[in-house]
Amino acid sequence: MSVIGEAALSVFLELLGAKLLNSALNFVADHKHLRQQLEQWHSVLPDIQAVLTDAEEKQIKNEGVKKWLDDLQDLAYDVDDILDEFAYEELRLKLQKTQSQASTSKVRKLIPTCCTNSNFTPTSFLFKNSMIPKVKDITARLNNLTTRRSSLGLSDILSQAPTSKGKPSRLQPTSVVDGSVEYVGRLEEKTEMIELLKGDNFNGVSVISIVGMGGMGKTTLAQLVYNDATINECFDLKAWVCVSDYFDAIAITKAILQSITSESCDYSNLDLLQVKLKEKLLGKRFLLVLDDIWNENYNDWTILRSPFGAGTNIIVTTRLQIVSSIVYPLKAFHLDKLSDDDCLSIFTQHALKARNFDAHLQFKEIGEKFVTRCKGLPLAAKAIGSLLRTVNYHREWERIYESEIWNLPEDQHCGIIPALRLSYHHLPSYLKRCFAYCSVLPKDYEFKEEEIILLWRAEGLLQRKAMPQNNDLGNQYFQDLLSRSFFQKSSKDESRFVMHDLINDLAQVVAGDICSKLEGDKQQKFSNRTRHSSYIISQFDTMKKFEAFNQVKSLRTFLPLGLSGAHLTNVVLVDLLPRLGYLRVLSLSGYRITELPDIFENLKHLRYLNLSGTLIK
Repeated sequence: MSVIGEAALSVFLELLGAKLLNSALNFVADHKHLRQQLEQWHSVLPDIQAVLTDAEEKQIKNEGVKKWLDDLQDLAYDVDDILDEFAYEELRLKLQKTQSQASTSKVRKLIPTCCTNSNFTPTSFLFKNSMIPKVKDITARLNNLTTRRSSLGLSDILSQAPTSKGKPSRLQPTSVVDGSVEYVGRLEEKTEMIELLKGDNFNGVSVISIVGMGGMGKTTLAQLVYNDATINECFDLKAWVCVSDYFDAIAITKAILQSITSESCDYSNLDLLQVKLKEKLLGKRFLLVLDDIWNENYNDWTILRSPFGAGTNIIVTTRLQIVSSIVYPLKAFHLDKLSDDDCLSIFTQHALKARNFDAHLQFKEIGEKFVTRCKGLPLAAKAIGSLLRTVNYHREWERIYESEIWNLPEDQHCGIIPALRLSYHHLPSYLKRCFAYCSVLPKDYEFKEEEIILLWRAEGLLQRKAMPQNNDLGNQYFQDLLSRSFFQKSSKDESRFVMHDLINDLAQVVAGDICSKLEGDKQQKFSNRTRHSSYIISQFDTMKKFEAFNQVKSLRTFLPLGLSGAHLTNVVLVDLLPRLGYLRVLSLSGYRITELPDIFENLKHLRYLNLSGTLIK
């Protein structure tokens, strides 16, 4: 279930209004029927936009309002697609006119085939006539939304829109850099874990598990132990592997080998990998961290650990108690909520650059209320503290605290507490859309800044109202989200970033069906509302995997991620991609393909094409 942000939708509708006014209305000026329809859009959209603040508050308790917002978001995407079709046709006609006036072959070569083919020269009038059914459908849906808006009692509360607060230029992009704050809490657990690991009286493999809900600090505790100076002295070799919810024994064993040998492993035979690993570990003291294990299969665990013998110590972090039981730990550390004092210290370090409120007494009472609402979750204290870092007025702290968004019920499935939803709620509108788009990223996926900025640009998210897109804006947006703890630096590679599981869950909740991803081997079906998709590449991606795309009609993002050198079924190239005429982002990176189908004349909206790592010449 998505929690759509009115500010994100509002800025989307504003951009659509600018497109209508600046381009589409001029283009259809000579077509009476279309002009009337688009003028109606232009008058109705601001009326709908005016009630979005009221709608966001009411959707929390009113399912009808939430459905209205869902339908409005779906409509906005369809309007955007139609306006892009008008823009494309206008550009095509200009190019065709340029071609007819050009006297050199050089210019002729720049013209797409679709514009030079004598069998495909529809006039502007015929094109506009062909658009009438699509436009009429949008008008009918707009009228329906207007009628429902009245029956739902949505009011015009423009004055309360929070879009003007928290300008990104005031943010401190480096305020949440690793190591800039003092670690608090879990010191007893850290000390005890280190003493257990330093002991030399273990027989066979020794396992320590860290158990707790997402955002409770399991990974942070493991990192503190793993990087402790005394631990470095006790072990000959160390390795850190993030397992996540897809348990792949071959991939995990490869990652361990690569960590201790600094050599890439090209073969995928588990027996060979385990024999080589056992040889490398013979006679060595070895520390292994397996971070974020979800797999509940005891047999998988016994197979994975078979190369390890005496001298090996393993730290396992997991959200699931059953996983801790399966690994049969020497000791399980169950991380409960932090004390209010520890949470307060985390909160004030991020909000006020201080250990407490002693020098900020005016914020003490309201700040302690925030800390209570964080429910002992370190990630929540950090996120809300980061949110308030640039808010200098007591009244604004109170307004944020009193927001009805706090009353959202906690989602037990993904562990998102109201504090984290509030962090999203109070993002500037342009960041809300960028953050929601990031729900397309799989959990634990490590990304580079430029990679995300390119995707945002392709979707048209790097804009302020009608301002053009630019690279600096993308960097600014990225650093803003980083400073607010929506992104974190990778612990393995400082040039890469990752979203905490809980933040990834939050992104998925706010994006709803708009963003969908295939994860693991489970069979899925995408909603017909899905606009953005991703999946982790397997060695062989067969037809069955892509059945999830059968209902998708207006997909904008097709984004395989991960493995390179994989094989792709021809069904994708020959059948699926030709049907996805609204794609803005298309990546086939990493696949062993040598040629592409002849589909690009139909991809009018395409803005991002990634063929890196393929065999295409």
